[in-house]
Amino acid sequence: MRSLPAAPPAFPNLQLSLLRIGVPVLLLAIAFSAFAVEPDVAAESPDWVQLFLGLFGGLALFLGGLQLLSEGMKKAAGQALKTVLAKLTTNRFTGALTGAFVTGILNSSTVTTLLVVGFISAGFMTLTQSVGVIMGANIGSTVTAQLLAFNLSAYSLGPVAIGFFMMFSAKREKVKYYGMMIMGLGLVFYGMGLMSSGMTPLRTYEPFLVILKGLENPLAGIAAGALFTAIVQSSAATVGIAIAMASEGLLALPAGIALALGANIGTAATTAFMGILSSKSAEATRASVVHVAFNVIGTLIWLPVIWLLADLSVWVSPASPELQGAARAAAEVPRQIANANTLFNVLNTVLFIGFTGWFAKMAERVVPDRALPPGVIVQAQYLDDGALEAPSVALQAVRLELGRVGEITLGMLRDVGPALRDRDLERIEDIARRDDEVDILEAEIFRYLGRIRVGHMTERESAEMQQLMVATDNLENLADVIETDMVALARKLVNIKSATEGETRTILIELYESTLKSVGLAVQAIRDNDQRAAESVMIMKDTIRDQSERLLERKATRLVATDDPDYLTLVRMQMSFVDQMRRIYTLAKRIAKVVLPPGIAQKD
Repeated sequence: MRSLPAAPPAFPNLQLSLLRIGVPVLLLAIAFSAFAVEPDVAAESPDWVQLFLGLFGGLALFLGGLQLLSEGMKKAAGQALKTVLAKLTTNRFTGALTGAFVTGILNSSTVTTLLVVGFISAGFMTLTQSVGVIMGANIGSTVTAQLLAFNLSAYSLGPVAIGFFMMFSAKREKVKYYGMMIMGLGLVFYGMGLMSSGMTPLRTYEPFLVILKGLENPLAGIAAGALFTAIVQSSAATVGIAIAMASEGLLALPAGIALALGANIGTAATTAFMGILSSKSAEATRASVVHVAFNVIGTLIWLPVIWLLADLSVWVSPASPELQGAARAAAEVPRQIANANTLFNVLNTVLFIGFTGWFAKMAERVVPDRALPPGVIVQAQYLDDGALEAPSVALQAVRLELGRVGEITLGMLRDVGPALRDRDLERIEDIARRDDEVDILEAEIFRYLGRIRVGHMTERESAEMQQLMVATDNLENLADVIETDMVALARKLVNIKSATEGETRTILIELYESTLKSVGLAVQAIRDNDQRAAESVMIMKDTIRDQSERLLERKATRLVATDDPDYLTLVRMQMSFVDQMRRIYTLAKRIAKVVLPPGIAQKD
């Protein structure tokens, strides 16, 4: 029996996880930004050291703040949003609205896409339905840009202080999560302010102004936006820098729109590229292909009429007629860029929402179902590396893979009955072979669980992880009972000439079917987190016990003295069969218990 790995630490160790992940980034940012003093605006040639320290220090704070904001949102609302996403995607329109809402809250279209992949794999959602959600996710990803356009950097240190105090002094998990969100938002605005002030001397630096003028060429701007997004792995950072430059009067609206369109392509293409490299799931790659196709086709449609998108964004944005020249541009263009980014994604969703079926078929043709590599017995289907960034999504992937292991184990037990009845040696050996598949997938699950970002888990996720570890171990033990004991029993039975009489045969079949049902319910319980199925397994305890005792009593009363070795061997085998059925039910019960609340599980 495999010894269980140590349970992961619970989320109260929040400070340690922040020190491990966020602090290095923030210290680097502070080291840069500490030297970034307010430069001389009138200087002809910028002080490049101070400029780059301010710009990249601000960018590091911006990205570190985005990470804190995203982590806080995922922890505060991740489970609830996962439920919303599963239930409100019955058609393409509600799917798009739900995708926009969930992504706006999670601050990550990538996490939304990962959730969608899990639902497709589980059969809760079709690929066609997922296309609407991915389109809506693009809309939700523009929320950050809308916030940045408010230019609240002057007040940003207030949220940083408040959030820090909440994170390190609050006792309740929810308050800590909200503190992460508030501190992250403050750091985002503070980083924006540093980037903006760092670029101030570039207002009069002619070579840089020429470069920015060149970005007004849509192709150049889109390429620059896509490239920068691929480097920093964040479309919000690209749009944020565009807004920061616009707030200094450095960037015109056409160039800002081109950068934003390129950022949309860059984030989708980067996600797709990483998914192709690391993903074992065809569904994950198809979702990435849909994301890329949606953004690229949308950009190609708007490319000839980018002036129209600019006019629309000006029309819906507030004006500042009391200002003139560069001051007016600095006041108006940041909001216009943010609105153009949102309009681009909203209008594309409206245009393409009727073609979700086409996008799904295109993705299926581009990414066919994957066959196993030569020589590979079995491969994990749901354990996608991309999901590791979001523990709740990764645990859902483990649950789905565990359900798959359960189906293999259930199939082994389901075939034991006919193999015993027909004394079919070929089928018996096939059952034994399938245990290798269970062993391989069990090892993959434990390895994947060990890679989940433990320091980023909530108490609930940490408890769920421990439950899945227990269930995986018990399911593997159950398969071992079938492969070792039941198969050995079946091999012996092949050489026995005696047959089981009618009444005993009936009781044995009833016991076997009850045990088979309990295993099926246990697999359903752990795969779907179904407490009703788990409760049904627990209730079957009396049935299994009564059927076992009936058979034992019958054999005790009908046992006769005989010299027939086959008869005595058959009786011993029947007793052993009863014992194995009870062991299998005990393991099924242990699997089901992990789904039930502690109070109910301890009653048994």
